[in-house]
Amino acid sequence: MESKTARLTILIDPDKKKAFEQLCAAQDLTTSQVVRQLIRDYLAAHQVDYPSRVRLPKDRD
Repeated sequence: MESKTARLTILIDPDKKKAFEQLCAAQDLTTSQVVRQLIRDYLAAHQVDYPSRVRLPKDRD
């Protein structure tokens, strides 16, 4: 996990925010946890590397 944090401020429709918060709560997750996972998934889908990403050693034959 990252050792430092930065704030990300977004604008979102109030109805979507409420629905998102309710869904996260129903899954026993914070909105921050879900947003962080969405960002990690998006970066991975686009094969973007970043310094704090945990790297696993590649298999060597």
